[in-house]
Amino acid sequence: MTENLTGTVAMISGASSGIGRAAARRLAGAGASVALVARRAGRLEELAAELRADGGTALVVAADLTDADTAAAAVETTVTALGRLDTLVNAAGVMLNGASDETPLSEWDRMVDINLRGLMYVTKAALPHLLVAAQHGPRSVADVVNISSVAGRFAAPTVALYNATKFAVTGATEAWRQEYTTRNLRFSVIEPGRTASELFEHKANSDTDFTAAFGEVEALHTDDVADAVGYIVTNPRRVAVNEIVIRPTDQP
Repeated sequence: MTENLTGTVAMISGASSGIGRAAARRLAGAGASVALVARRAGRLEELAAELRADGGTALVVAADLTDADTAAAAVETTVTALGRLDTLVNAAGVMLNGASDETPLSEWDRMVDINLRGLMYVTKAALPHLLVAAQHGPRSVADVVNISSVAGRFAAPTVALYNATKFAVTGATEAWRQEYTTRNLRFSVIEPGRTASELFEHKANSDTDFTAAFGEVEALHTDDVADAVGYIVTNPRRVAVNEIVIRPTDQP
């Protein structure tokens, strides 16, 4: 029987949409108080109201995590308001694919800033609080769950910089896992395949052929990935789920 998260606090980046939003609902449903972090405050307020109506505790933290000081302030706001930090889910991400000779450098910078630097800044600021929770918390363990992608395992044409950021996330997660494995701080990475979310709408008129890449498949729902997040963090201290690859059944 899995454990619940009552008495713990989870911070979810990218909580205004997609996998982050679904993960916030999943963890709140397991009993965690949740800090909802993203740039779109209006969407966060809507989600917070929904979670509170269901009896949960939700904190809205509107922040641009691509700035290191802002990311650190978001972590401190969470800990000050909710008292601790036991779980961090890094779900913020953007995908701006296209022909490398035509894609503006600004779009590459944006993917690096959001997919990698934002994750790095939040994780760095969260580490001291997570280590305290791992030592003194009600579950004797803390978690960081990073949302990567199957693009962090397999390269593809016109996806170079998105590949680069997601390979980096997958690699950093494994390195952190090894660094903190003896301190009750678990690092896990989830690599979803095609998921029905706003990710595919970030760049209008992209020349990346997703039908060729994925085929005509029934995409994952964001709740499917959120369930994987829930599975990871509700396991007892002795169980560390290091990596989950989750694809649509029909995806090659």
